[in-house]
Amino acid sequence: MKLVVVKGYEEMSKVAAEVMGKVINEKPDAVLGLATGGTPIGMYKELINMNKAGKVDFNKITTVNLDEYIGLAGTHEQSYRYFMNKNLFDHINIDKEKTYVPNGLAENIEEEGKAYDKKIDELGGTDIQLLGVGNNGHVAFNEPDKALIAGTHLTGLTESTIEANSRFFDSMEEVPKTAITMGLGQIMKSKKILLIASGEGKAEAMKELFSRKITTECPVTMLNMHRDVTVIIDEAAAKFVK
Repeated sequence: MKLVVVKGYEEMSKVAAEVMGKVINEKPDAVLGLATGGTPIGMYKELINMNKAGKVDFNKITTVNLDEYIGLAGTHEQSYRYFMNKNLFDHINIDKEKTYVPNGLAENIEEEGKAYDKKIDELGGTDIQLLGVGNNGHVAFNEPDKALIAGTHLTGLTESTIEANSRFFDSMEEVPKTAITMGLGQIMKSKKILLIASGEGKAEAMKELFSRKITTECPVTMLNMHRDVTVIIDEAAAKFVK
């Protein structure tokens, strides 16, 4: 596991974009695993700037996203499909037909999960998977639990995650309580993983990750079993990392 500690959020975003850009330039038809939330927004802005400057080309790129809220259409302002369009896809030369986000409106979420995993496998898997991490160590919407599910699946959100996500909604009551999420088994199939984290709120999760102990009660620790992980965090998130 490669650890890169930077000063702050802006530098984290820039360094992460350079890592992603390198993958794109080395393999122009790469499959990128993407994430949502507050953390990657800066990185996406950097990638947009790199694209406009001719430094990276998304023309042949395919993307797959980690998760989506149950019950939200892709046109809903808080859906993750809308997030990706607004923060990245609308501003780069990518074919949106090759950008995949789980369907939170699917009639059968279990079948949607199986179909999503099959699609990723048919694409040859992700060449790089971008990940953020929750304050409680969750990855995508794989929350702390006694057992984790390998494939893409329906999951309930913990109170801490609902509270953290409520900043994007008018009230906590409006935050969806369930989501469809890529499982750790599918995430771990990625050829390369890029984890980014910023702020003291992520310091405990980073402490657990670098303790080298692996537990489903802190899902991010599962990354210790992957052969190629780059972790880019700022000094605040690295507070307890030795």
